[in-house]
Amino acid sequence: MREYFAMAFPGRVGQQLCGIVLGSLVSLMVVLTRAVERELWFALLLALCFSVYVFVRGGAKDTIKRLAWTLLGCLYLGYFLPHWVLLFRLPHGRSWVLFVLLVVMAGDSVAYFVGNRFGTRKLAPRISPGKTVEGAWGYIAGSIIAGLIGAQFIVHELHWLEAVGLALCLSILGQVGDLFESWLKRIFVVKDSGSILPGHGGLLDRLDSLIFPAVFTTAYIRVFHS
Repeated sequence: MREYFAMAFPGRVGQQLCGIVLGSLVSLMVVLTRAVERELWFALLLALCFSVYVFVRGGAKDTIKRLAWTLLGCLYLGYFLPHWVLLFRLPHGRSWVLFVLLVVMAGDSVAYFVGNRFGTRKLAPRISPGKTVEGAWGYIAGSIIAGLIGAQFIVHELHWLEAVGLALCLSILGQVGDLFESWLKRIFVVKDSGSILPGHGGLLDRLDSLIFPAVFTTAYIRVFHS
């Protein structure tokens, strides 16, 4: 969250701290409350956020923009990222966490190799010029293979056909998550979200493809494997 709000509000320390505090409260709500209470607490936090921005200095249009970026950060990182904790807490959660990591990371690794070796057609040139259509197909293939391996050795209750379908969804969401963070960096006109990992950028640059798959898998398990 610190990386995100530093990109969204460069040089505005107070604004960054406000976003980090609100986002952290959302994260605590996700991991500390029960599902039946979460809606109430989320509504209260949104009301708090809106109330705070009533007193923020600046023009009305600028304030609304800042409110929108703050809400996006609170949802994208404060609400979505803690789904890894919710996923871990589910029955056989440790195995599911390992399964999602295997599928997404294997797909990402194959995409990097295929894209560098065979990539010619740009996937989303305006957002991420380095990504190719060939790399995207490699991502899907690598994820599906990893999903079949995961169903065999990690999550035994998955039928092979279900594992293929789930891995396909996770591979698409992983790539969309990567593109979403790249889109944000384009908007904020930065190359990396941070510099904590030399040569790789920030933590958000490493976690972007893992956020949406965690949310999807948590919902999927609750619906089909509860």
